[in-house]
Amino acid sequence: MKVGLFIPCYINQLYPQVGKATLELLEKLNVDVVYPSGQTCCGQPMANSGYEYESVGACNNFVENFKDFDYIVTPSGSCAYHVKKHYNIIPQTEAVKKVRDNVYELCDFIVNILKIEKLTASFPFKVGVHKSCHGLRGLRLGSCSEVVGDSFSSIEDVLKMVKGVELIELTRKDECCGFGGTFAVTEEAISVKMGKDRVKDHLDNGAEVITATDTSCLMHLEGLINRNEQPLKVLHIAEILNSNI
Repeated sequence: MKVGLFIPCYINQLYPQVGKATLELLEKLNVDVVYPSGQTCCGQPMANSGYEYESVGACNNFVENFKDFDYIVTPSGSCAYHVKKHYNIIPQTEAVKKVRDNVYELCDFIVNILKIEKLTASFPFKVGVHKSCHGLRGLRLGSCSEVVGDSFSSIEDVLKMVKGVELIELTRKDECCGFGGTFAVTEEAISVKMGKDRVKDHLDNGAEVITATDTSCLMHLEGLINRNEQPLKVLHIAEILNSNI
């Protein structure tokens, strides 16, 4: 299979180590992965801000860059969800349908497409998983506490393959962190309080590291942790899966 790697704009600009870890991890898993140099933003920030139709150019550019790949993989649940669910604003050509059907968040791709059952990574720390809203309720990367049914989590499944990881149980395991894209700007006070609650839940349950599939959520939490000088480290899940401590 031929895989196209999509690195979201905020990772490219602020957390390039996450993009590098994602690429290295996929290569370790013997994936034929390519990074199309013409890629830009998927259009999500404009759409989230109420300017969805002004993101058409970004959407078309995304399709043009990734239409020839069997799969598109990204270390961002929210970007994957945006492409899958919101690219109906452009004509539904065969290329658009193919891209929408075959874009995957990293953990989803590893567990459900590659069906990997073993990793060589090691990370001997107590890890709390923040289940980002788009990934949890949009991509169904895990079960939701408000839904009656069997419990599952692609994120936790892949973390359990990492030697030394101790997953801690959170009191409110699928609560929003309060980032919500531009929500953090327009509703700052509410966003901050929600973020503080998520950090406290991790601290109360003994976490040493917070991880997630979305760097945007982690950026929000990391800002609060650093400002309040709290003893928690923040890492994207790709960094843990690619770790060898």
